[in-house]
Formats: sequence, structure tokens, C-alpha cells
Amino acid sequence: MSTEAGLDIELRNVVKHYGERPVLDGVSIAVRSGETVALIGPSGGGKSTLLRCVNGLHDFQEGEIRVGPHLLAAGSNGAAPKEPVRRLLGMVFQDFQLFPHLTAVANVALAPQQVLGVDREAALTNGRELLSRVGLADRADAYPDQLSGGQKQRVAIARALAMRPRGLLCDEITSALDPELKHEVLLVLEDLRRDGLTLLMVTHEIGFARRAADRVVVLADGKVVEQGTPQEVIDRPQTVRTQQFLQRVLG
Repeated sequence: MSTEAGLDIELRNVVKHYGERPVLDGVSIAVRSGETVALIGPSGGGKSTLLRCVNGLHDFQEGEIRVGPHLLAAGSNGAAPKEPVRRLLGMVFQDFQLFPHLTAVANVALAPQQVLGVDREAALTNGRELLSRVGLADRADAYPDQLSGGQKQRVAIARALAMRPRGLLCDEITSALDPELKHEVLLVLEDLRRDGLTLLMVTHEIGFARRAADRVVVLADGKVVEQGTPQEVIDRPQTVRTQQFLQRVLG
């Protein structure tokens, strides 16, 4: 599958809170076009919330987020239309979110028909091509309850790609899978990385972050506590907070 060039994503001093509780506290991150950035850190640190702010699913109280040419400003009144941002960014969730009454290929083909106005047969043809791309050519007509967890997640990735995004947001998409199924999904992500998509992914797969990410960002207590190459952050962490987190995760 050929894709357009990736896109730049930049967060500047983003603040998000629920009531009095800050979830993101002045977060600034720049993701360059075609770059893979892994977000790691303790649970509750704000990683998933960050992805949802980038995709316009959550509003935020301060700062700004730029996705390609589009600017999301703080507060719903100042925010740019979110649909153009979602056209540029696909999102893959931990829990697949497939429609149980549709086959794999119908799940992949649905959004292009409804959102982009693609002809049904063309959407189904493209859906089968994308399923082949993620190693599921023989499961195109299977329903979600006939698929393993790893297969469902690969269908979800194909569904996101069907909208021809220039970037992909991945939220802990391997956390519910056993090691063998995780490997299937991570191989697909590595392939997409080689295609030049911009990938921003929340993960606890430290080995994958080390192997595939261009940069690693550690988010804890709503703040960026460290960022750099995988070798810098994972192998030679500089902050006590990062050292503590990695000790707990790696043992």
C-alpha cells in the first residue's frame, strides 16, 4: 500500500484537567513527518488522554495542538473543525471496536463508503487488499467472533488505513494480547513505519519501543519527564522517574 508523506504533529504547552485533577500539565511534544514516537510511562500518566486530544476526541484547557496544517486551540469555542484532523489521523484502540455483525472486510470498507463516498465495490476491493497487507487475506469474510485477538487488532489497523491517513495513533493496541499475537501486530506496525506513516503510539512494549521507535517520550504525572532516542531513554535514562518506571516494567 502506498501512502502520502506523513505529517508533523506538535503539542505546545497542552493542559488538560478533569475538575481539579490535572491529566496533562504543560505537555510539549513535536513529532516529525514519518517519525515513530513511542509514549511510555506509568498508568494514569496521561498517555491515552494525550492521543485523544490530538485526535480531537477530548478538548483541553490550555495550549495548542497542530496536526499538519490544522490547529486545535484550547477550549471548544476556539477549536478548529475536528473532522479534517481525523481525516489525516487514523486511530487504533486497545479494544478493537469492530462491529460484531459485519465481516472483517465489511468493517474495513464501511467508513470509506459513509465518510468518503467511495463506491461499495471499490471499498470492498480496497478492504481485501488492506487485509492482505496485514496478513488476513484468508479471513476477510470472517466475523469478529471468529477471529483471535491479534487478528481483530490487525483488522482494526486495516480499517484505520482504509481512510488513507497520513498518521496513525495507537493506544495500547497490544496490551490485551498474548506474546505471540503481540508479535503479529507489532510486525504490521514496523511495516507501516517503513512506509513513512507518522506513528504516535502509547505502549508498554519496551522491546518494541527500543527496536522500532525513532524517539521515546516518557510521560508521568501529566508531564514529559524525559525524551530522546531509545538508546538514550531506555538504556541510559537520566531522570529518577524514568529509572523507577523502567525498573518496575523490566524487572
